[in-house]
Parts: sequence; C-alpha cells; structure tokens
Amino acid sequence: MPSHLYAEIEAAARDPDKVLIETQDGRAITYRQAFAHAGRFANALRALGVEVGDRVAVQVEKSPEVILLLLGCLRAGAVFLPLNTAYTPAELDYFLSDAEPALLVCDPAAKPALAEIATRRGVGAVETLDARGEGSLADKAAAASPDFADAERGPDDLAAILYTSGTTGRSKGAMLTHENLASNARTLRDTWAFTARDVLIHALPTFHTHGLFTATNTILFSGASMLFLPKFDADEILRLMPRATSMMGVPTFYVRLLQHEGLTSEATAHMRLFVSGSAPLLAETHRAFAERTGHAILERYGMTETNMNTSNPYEGERIAGTVGFPLPGIDLRVVDPQTGEGLATDEIGMIEVRGPNVFKGYWRNPEKTKAEFREDGFFVTGDLGKIDPRGYVHIVGRGKDLVITGGYNVYPKEVESEIDALPGVVESAVFGVPHPDLGEGVTAAIVLEPGASLDEAQVKAALADRLARFKQPKRVIVLPELPRNTMGKVQKAALRERYAGLYAGGGAAG
Repeated sequence: MPSHLYAEIEAAARDPDKVLIETQDGRAITYRQAFAHAGRFANALRALGVEVGDRVAVQVEKSPEVILLLLGCLRAGAVFLPLNTAYTPAELDYFLSDAEPALLVCDPAAKPALAEIATRRGVGAVETLDARGEGSLADKAAAASPDFADAERGPDDLAAILYTSGTTGRSKGAMLTHENLASNARTLRDTWAFTARDVLIHALPTFHTHGLFTATNTILFSGASMLFLPKFDADEILRLMPRATSMMGVPTFYVRLLQHEGLTSEATAHMRLFVSGSAPLLAETHRAFAERTGHAILERYGMTETNMNTSNPYEGERIAGTVGFPLPGIDLRVVDPQTGEGLATDEIGMIEVRGPNVFKGYWRNPEKTKAEFREDGFFVTGDLGKIDPRGYVHIVGRGKDLVITGGYNVYPKEVESEIDALPGVVESAVFGVPHPDLGEGVTAAIVLEPGASLDEAQVKAALADRLARFKQPKRVIVLPELPRNTMGKVQKAALRERYAGLYAGGGAAG
C-alpha cells in the first residue's frame, strides 16, 4: 500500500503541468514540480535520520516550501507537526518534550535559541527554512534526488499532529490520520463544488489547520491552483480577484475588505465563493459584504481535532449567524452537558460529532482521549450550540465560556447579539469573572465605531428591556480592540484574566 493521503493527492492531479502554486513575485510551481520537490524533501528527511512514524516539527514562516515539505513528509511516512510562528522558545520546549520529534525545522534567525533546547530534548537534527523557502533543509533537498519509494502508510496511520491552542491548560496534540484528512478534503471538494478550474486566493498561515489542510487539501484534491500570499493584504487580494474564483479567510479578512473602497460587485465579479471560518463571523459583516458585492459569505464550522464538521450550503440559503448543516458522512448532535441526553430543537447544549474526519485521539494522553469520546464514538467538541427548526447549526460559545451567575446559565452569544445590534457597537465579548455574591458576574467588553459616544450606562439601559435581569452585564468595558489569536479568534481567557478582580475592587475597570 502506498502513502494513503499522498497517493490520492497525486491521483487528483490529472494535468501534472498545471500550476499548483503561484507566489506574489511570480514564481510558479506545477504539480509535476511539486511532486518532484516532495521526493527531494523525502530523501533529505531520510538522510537526516527521519524514519516512518517520526515527527517532523516545523516552525517557519509561510512559503511554498512548507507545502512541499508536508508532501515530502507524507511520502517519507513522517508525521507533520506544524507550530505557530508566535510560540516562544519556552513554549517550543514543551512541544519538543511532548512530541519528541526526530527533526526540528525553524527559521534561520531562531536556530541559535532553539538548537540548545532541541539538543536537550533529544531532537536528532535542526534544519532551517525561511520565508523565501531558503535554508539548510532547502539546500539538502535541492541536492537530493526527486525519485523516492513512498513509504507504505494506510488510512489509519498518522499524517499530522496539531496542537490545540491550550486555552484550558497545556496544549494537547491532536492525532490526525491519513483518512481523517483525505475524507475531509474529498467532502469539501464536492460540497463546495471545487474543480481543476478553480483558483484559490491563499492568504492564511500554514501552521493552522485552516490554511494547511482545509484550504490546501481542498485544492490538491481538486487539481486546482493557489495564488499564494505571505499574509493578508487587501490591496493585493483585490488585485488578484479577477484571476481567482475563491477565497478562504477568517472574519478579520472580510472586515478589512469591507473597509477598502475597492470592494465592489465589479471587483468580485470573477469570484464564485468566499468561505469564512476559524472564528465567528458577525451577522453584520455577512450582511454588509452581501450588500457591497452580491456574494453571501459561506460560513462553516470546524476545529483542530476534526477539520470541518458543518457548512452552510453552496447552493441554498446561507444564513448569517449559523454554520449550516452537518457535512455528508458526519453525524452531529446536541446533548445536555451533564447527562449526555439528546436535546430538542432550539435547545442549547454540547455539540458532539462523529465521522471519518474525527481525529484518532490526543498524543500520548489516553486519559484525555477517553474523557472526550462517548462510548458510541461521538467526540465531545466543547462547543455549545443548538439546531434550529430548519436544521441549521448555531454555535453559541465554548463550554468553558458559559457564565454561571446566581445559579443561572448565561450563554455569551445571546448577550453579544443584543449588544452588537446597538448603534455604534462594532463587536463585543461577554465573559464571566468572579463575583462575591453571584459566583460569576456577567461582563461585557465592547469596541465602538470611530466617533461613537456610547458609554456603559447607555449600554445597560438599552439592554434593560431586551434581556432577563440575570443576563444583563454588571459591567461594560469599552476597549480599542478585543484580544485575538493569530486566526482572529477572540481570546476570552485573556479578558477573564485581565478583569479577574473587577468585582473585588482590585481589578482593572476599563
């Protein structure tokens, strides 16, 4: 049996001379060249002592070589381990200790600081790769043969380990198999109607599942092309739209495009699909984008452990504030978090999913793996949501973000929706912090439009008749912006930490 995922990628490239990746500076890499580069990388990995099943940790800036190295790892039977470029050496120490990779690939500038840690953690080799795709590993690959006998890897063998964000303690390594990734790529290709004629604007980072797998694998499984940008650039994206058919982005991409006067229906006329994920898309952003361009953004729902679970329809109504329906072959249910009993339509509970996309478990953490899976195979996502009468899935927040105040449950999304609808409010984040009488106090952080003069008292007054008293924020804090991670997701843990003493009289108040 050949390398399961790689073999399917190679088979999908019906025209080997078609361009897979084109960079901002005009560099073009065909499928034939990409597969040859993958063979060179696989030979270089083997020469560095990387054997079948070994982990290859990669903390580098975005470049086409990251994708080529991923393909090389698949051919060599190695397990690809992407790491956020924002992680510090101290954080890298944990990942290297936990994953025990055979090779660390890092930016040349970071090697002096990381080499000592890698040696201490028993990493066999440290090689470099920079934003231009140059470095010691690229040199070794260039000198290697493109011919490589692919390692035998089956559907259930590991293809990648992606570490979770670590907002509930130490990051955990989600083990993704060849078939986890292949099944999701097939499903997204078919669900979103991708063909070899598609050209995707790829402006996402390649250390996260969104850019690395959702975007890239969908293109690879379609035999399509990517316009590969190092980062989001509204001017450049608008310049490329007449050549492109699709874009996948985080909500921040669409907010920034809406701020650009060049975003018009004419500018987007050649595009057929805009996809948003990795963080909730505000309904107002969805509506504004449709008004400006005539395109309804397609929002979907996924996570590190599962890739994509649901999607608004490609053909059909894309409802703002929802993440659509479960993807084909994926089961989704909403249950009572305490009892595990199924809930009725429109009742909020814990979302659980089951399907070929769901990961194998957490790396070297059987206890956590067992705790997060039901006996019938459903994975407990940690996300709270509901299914409406039409079958659309709504995400209302993370289980850990639930606010319990005076014995009552408050779902942040419900409060945020009311606040976001107020004139002058750009967005909000509702969270709970310790309260001496209530256990937790409902607290809101808001961002205002330029020139808006809304204050705490006005927000409270506006919500008085809109929400039950126990749901109303005890404090409203105006901020210039909300804290976010690299994928644009609001970091409520940071807000909880910052305002932990708010009701004790010792914390920040604004």
